[in-house]
Amino acid sequence: MSELNKLKFEIEELKSRNRKVDTNKAWETSVTRKVILSILTYVVAGFTLSTIQNPNPWANALIPSIGFFLSTLTLPVVRNIWQKIFYGK
Repeated sequence: MSELNKLKFEIEELKSRNRKVDTNKAWETSVTRKVILSILTYVVAGFTLSTIQNPNPWANALIPSIGFFLSTLTLPVVRNIWQKIFYGK
């Protein structure tokens, strides 16, 4: 394999990796992911509270679900502060 072909191959590998990283980042920060995880949190909390015979389990299950969703909104702010402190970015 010639040196030029090796470089082309490496560039294509880097581009492919970057596309995967970009896709993963988009998923991690997407509203869709946050909503799905909030719904799953609500369902799991609701069933757990029902199992332990908590009064109003489905209403009480809103607390951890809303808390989770709100925490996802504040994390980017915290991350930016953390980056400025530790990396000066």
